[in-house]
Amino acid sequence: MRPNISHYCQKCLAANPLGQEFCSRCGTRLMIVVEPSTSRFEAGPASLSTDEHLLERISAAENRVARLAERLERSLDLLLRYAQNAYFDRSLMRALVGLLTEDGVVETERLERMWSERCQRDTVEQEENVQRDELRLRILTEARATDKHSFEELVNEGFLLLEDKQIPQGIVKLQRAAEISENNAALNLFIGEHYFRRGKTKQARAYLERAHAALPGDLRVSLLLGLTCADDGEVALAKDLLSSATSQGGSSFAGHYGLGWVFVAEKKWRRALGEFKRALTVKPSPEAHYVLGCLYFELNRDALAVRHLRKATEMDAGYAEAFYLLAQAFERLGRKDLAQQALEKADRKGVNLFQLPKSGARRLMAGADKRLADALREDALATDFTQGH
Repeated sequence: MRPNISHYCQKCLAANPLGQEFCSRCGTRLMIVVEPSTSRFEAGPASLSTDEHLLERISAAENRVARLAERLERSLDLLLRYAQNAYFDRSLMRALVGLLTEDGVVETERLERMWSERCQRDTVEQEENVQRDELRLRILTEARATDKHSFEELVNEGFLLLEDKQIPQGIVKLQRAAEISENNAALNLFIGEHYFRRGKTKQARAYLERAHAALPGDLRVSLLLGLTCADDGEVALAKDLLSSATSQGGSSFAGHYGLGWVFVAEKKWRRALGEFKRALTVKPSPEAHYVLGCLYFELNRDALAVRHLRKATEMDAGYAEAFYLLAQAFERLGRKDLAQQALEKADRKGVNLFQLPKSGARRLMAGADKRLADALREDALATDFTQGH
């Protein structure tokens, strides 16, 4: 026969039928502790004490769960209301856009494209703000300044200015902070990256050297500093830094291009060719094909130069520098008709990257080829060494 199961009140111990929410004797909200009615009279005094203790613990836990459930229910209700309001707002906006489109006031496709671009920009800005705040905290944590209060004020003011898009003023504040704490690797790297991104090699190198002194094994610092040294024509130091970055951290377009340029400066053409081919393998791009085309043209291997320059122009029909050098390669091959066609598509003159002046090495990042310099800077700053090879 099925035992008589009752729901006992945790306060007055009165028996209540299952499913009842409040105690019929004292009105207390009932918890979900149930037991056979006979078990309350079969146990001894010791077990009664244990049972009461467990009952209190379970009841307290159930009370917390009940309160949490109520809060979750209210939160769900708020979310549903928000979703409903958002749906109505979107419906209203779509109706307004449709009405304005019918009247010829707005263009739907253009509006949607601008809205999508704005949302993407906002997302990127939010991510940058989060990363910038994490960097600020790391800089403050690494602070070894004698005047720590002034250092913290300058860092906080600098990052606030950066967040408000007052970049020059913010960088000036951070530079003053870096003078107080010269060995702050995170701060020096951040300022160095800022100048590197803008092609200001000398300023970038000053801060990257500080960061490298504090973190000699940091491969990101090695890559950026190696490229700035190559830009200044310091071949031996650039080779050591770039070799370390590419061998330990993994391949990158900027790293292999930098090494290739160093070998060109040393007239080691075979090794330079190998590095530029690796750069193309890592990042197939118009710039990578253009670089190989320039080197083959310099080595008088015009057929191979044409192949890579054509590939660069196929990938980007607006690559004027590639069209100009392609016209010169066709000219040397005797294909004057093709040379003329390529020349018509080049709206400006170009120069071979590897026609180094007799007075010294050509600058790598701040040279005449702005497009290639931008591609190198972008790739170097985006290189992630955390994944290794």
